Amino acid sequence: MKKGLRSRLAQYGDEEFAFFLRRGFLKGAGFTDDALDLPIVGILSTASDFNPCHKTAPQVAEAISRGVRMAGALPFVFPTVSLHEAFSYPTSMLLRNLMAMDVEEMISALPLDAVVLIGGCDKTIPAELMGAISADMPAIIVNVGSMLAGKHEGTRLGACTDCRRLWAQFRAGTLEGPDLNRAHDQLMPTSGTCMVMGTASTMACMAETIGFMLPGSATAPAVSSDRWRFAEATGKRAAEMARTGGPRPSELLTKAALRNASVVLQATSGSTNALVHLAAIAGRAGITYDLQELDRIGRDVPVLLDLKPAGMNFMEDFHAGGSLPSLWRRLKDHLDLSAKTVNGETIGEIIARWPPYVDDKVIRPLDNPLVKGEAIGILTGNLAPGGAAIKLASATPELFQHEGAALVFESLEDLEKRIDDPNLNVTPQTVMVLRNAGPIGAPGMPEAGALPIPKKLGSKGLKDMVRLSDARMSGTAFGTVVLHVSPEAAAGGPLALVRDGDRIELDTKGRKLNLKVDDAELAKRRAQWKPPQKPARGYLRLYTDRVTQAEHGCDFDFLAGEK
Repeated sequence: MKKGLRSRLAQYGDEEFAFFLRRGFLKGAGFTDDALDLPIVGILSTASDFNPCHKTAPQVAEAISRGVRMAGALPFVFPTVSLHEAFSYPTSMLLRNLMAMDVEEMISALPLDAVVLIGGCDKTIPAELMGAISADMPAIIVNVGSMLAGKHEGTRLGACTDCRRLWAQFRAGTLEGPDLNRAHDQLMPTSGTCMVMGTASTMACMAETIGFMLPGSATAPAVSSDRWRFAEATGKRAAEMARTGGPRPSELLTKAALRNASVVLQATSGSTNALVHLAAIAGRAGITYDLQELDRIGRDVPVLLDLKPAGMNFMEDFHAGGSLPSLWRRLKDHLDLSAKTVNGETIGEIIARWPPYVDDKVIRPLDNPLVKGEAIGILTGNLAPGGAAIKLASATPELFQHEGAALVFESLEDLEKRIDDPNLNVTPQTVMVLRNAGPIGAPGMPEAGALPIPKKLGSKGLKDMVRLSDARMSGTAFGTVVLHVSPEAAAGGPLALVRDGDRIELDTKGRKLNLKVDDAELAKRRAQWKPPQKPARGYLRLYTDRVTQAEHGCDFDFLAGEK
């Protein structure tokens, strides 16, 4: 098989002409024929003016390129779709699959021997992993890294957990506009992704745990010299992979690696978004991500990482406190230590050589956990036959067992229109229900699941109540929020049949979510239900026609790997 710039020639029916033409364009770009004999490492960059979290991506690419050249290979930087949660209408999740397709097709089409994937903000690392697994080319990830924590009036602030806390105080009338604005200036003080255990940090830790990143690299802050050194080292490793042809993604993504990811997800109280992303990533390899196994793991594995939103620290503290391999060492009895990683070592070998220092205040010992267990729970029941998720570590224990009357919002528009109506029929015992906000219904399953507390209750000091939906929730958010209810309402799931006043029971101990309406009444309501109209054309039509439900990763059904 041809390698380097001699590979993957454009098809004209004359291979010699195709190579002649490529050589000509390379000469036009200033290359000599010596370049034809070097291994080629592609560097997929997510640099974009619409992705401020990735502002340092060009510098990361430069450091990767330096490492590639130092190892005797040739780097080529190329762009991809770049997704930022706050700059993607209506939600970045809608475009994750598009980015994954872009990644897969470009690294399959270009003359590459290995690829380095630069990711960070929320959906970029999942999309890159999905595409790389489908293409099965030697691939390694570098994340742009997290922001440093902000400081305001003696308090450390972190996006976007404190964004939500401050906004809730402003909505409740306990924080004035000028005070909010002063804090706002310090919420995102540097480039990088959210510095709490939100989705970006969670997926970086997941990528390192399943073996796609150099050990210790997931936690390095965006503006630290460690970030550049990890990027350079990644470039060197990518050059070695280009030369040897491996390891390939199919050699790394195994059931053992995914189980390890579930252990780390529970121990970090990571983002519930990871459930959807891990299911999609696994699906590309023809593996079913086992949500019930995740739930069982959560009952045995304590939360050891003291980071917001479950704890109080930030990613820079995690990095300085020993980083991810130090957490693995604490969890070694729960992990499959034989799982392989992209640098050629197993998880067990990395743990054995990792420096012994660990900050016990950030990475807690097993006998002094932040939470004893059950960071994330998986619910089933007649309201969620396909499953639902709840982040127990960020919820209110008094609401773990709850029954209340439903208050239904038909859509995001309905929610925005009525949530602050002073005449809203809501009490602290109400179960607020948002539907038609799932993969098909929204479309794109936005991070709208953490419904705001109605002003009429928030102004009286209420900080939490039971909320449920077929939407997602930001990993930076908190509250007693049931998410990913499946099947979603727009697919005809039971959520579509709920009416105001219906009794809903949340039983986290029994892992049940039930609608207390008899089957005959539900059958009558189902006969009256009509599916929503789908978009007429384009990517939105493709998405709503072929997207899977949350437990299957919200990927396109035609992109799943063979089982």
